[in-house]
Amino acid sequence: MHQSQPFTRQAMLDELEEITEWWQTHTIDHQDGGFIGEVNSVNQPQYQANKGIILNSRILWFFSELAVFKGLDSEAGQRALATARRSYQYLMKHFDDKQFGGTVWELNHQGECVDSKKQTYAQCFCIYAFCAFYKATLDPQVLNKAMEYFSFVELHTRDKKYGGYIEAYQRDWQPIEDFRLSKKDMNTPKSMNTHLHVLEAYAALYKVNPSAKVEEALRHILVMFKQHILDLENGHLKLFFTEDWQDQSTSFSYGHDIEASWLIWEAVEILDCPQLHAEWQPLIIHIANVCAQESLGDYGQVCEDFDIVNQHKAQDAFWWVQAEALVGFLNVFHLNGDKRMTQICESVWQFIQLYHKDPIHGEWFWLANIEGGKSQDSYKAGFWKAPYHNGRAMMETIKLFDKLVTK
Repeated sequence: MHQSQPFTRQAMLDELEEITEWWQTHTIDHQDGGFIGEVNSVNQPQYQANKGIILNSRILWFFSELAVFKGLDSEAGQRALATARRSYQYLMKHFDDKQFGGTVWELNHQGECVDSKKQTYAQCFCIYAFCAFYKATLDPQVLNKAMEYFSFVELHTRDKKYGGYIEAYQRDWQPIEDFRLSKKDMNTPKSMNTHLHVLEAYAALYKVNPSAKVEEALRHILVMFKQHILDLENGHLKLFFTEDWQDQSTSFSYGHDIEASWLIWEAVEILDCPQLHAEWQPLIIHIANVCAQESLGDYGQVCEDFDIVNQHKAQDAFWWVQAEALVGFLNVFHLNGDKRMTQICESVWQFIQLYHKDPIHGEWFWLANIEGGKSQDSYKAGFWKAPYHNGRAMMETIKLFDKLVTK
């Protein structure tokens, strides 16, 4: 039986090594360039699978951040940078829309566009990734590309009347009927999820390029979260909205609640404004406290969501939710020293090791359906699964452990 490790800095570092090795070993596409569109649960490459921008941009983000994290003068840092460069070059050649600007959504395995829609979420993941790659390379062309995408998002997707950002457009930035990121989403013109990743991208952009335009846009997003997205009474994020911000949600997403708690705080810290600190710190703690009270499952996991209509909390656990929970709860412990938060982190980490980690083939299972045993039918790498959630969680928790030592 697998010997589980306690929730420590060293455990996070060891896990980061394993995640890195898996992605560098199993996902590089030596046939058609870039990265394989899908690798199944037993590490078999699906060379004919389509390639999505979310996977590619998240790979670029992870290996760029990893290169800086490991140190650019180290062998591991240089290897990570080479992987990031591969991703950047493929993105520029195949996803970047030279005619209308921004990124297209999906390619076939040979790099030909099969879905050219402009999803705001995707533009922002590219900005996020470009900022990370810029930190690793200091190449001014990369920063220019991040600012170019920022300008497209601001010009075409920002709602000048009601505030916030519209979900999606056609390739030429004309209106589109189907706004959805995926089939499981509601078809509404605005969503929490897209705004969360606009926030994430703009915070990263402001960190590398603190211009007045980027600052205004980042502050605008924070206002949208406070005015429309965060329910100040129940501590949850509303998920789907009409153009004028009427709530259409039928569920809460515990995973997004806890992820948002630390991403919002990261943005506030990057802006470095005492007024924002005072305004947001109690809200961040409130979100995490509600999540701690409501989201935990019978096995120590953080459940993904709560069905408002049927008043039901499913016990299913998704890999990304557990990863974000580690960062979100440890972040609040860093803020206020509440030991419950580290206890939850310990519980979630034990759950990850028991139910999500694949001791045979490596990486994490997408879904850990405890009642039916480990789910092994979803891909390990694919359109929506990259080293972004779990790889980022390892780096962020290590940074938090280091902050706690020096506090």
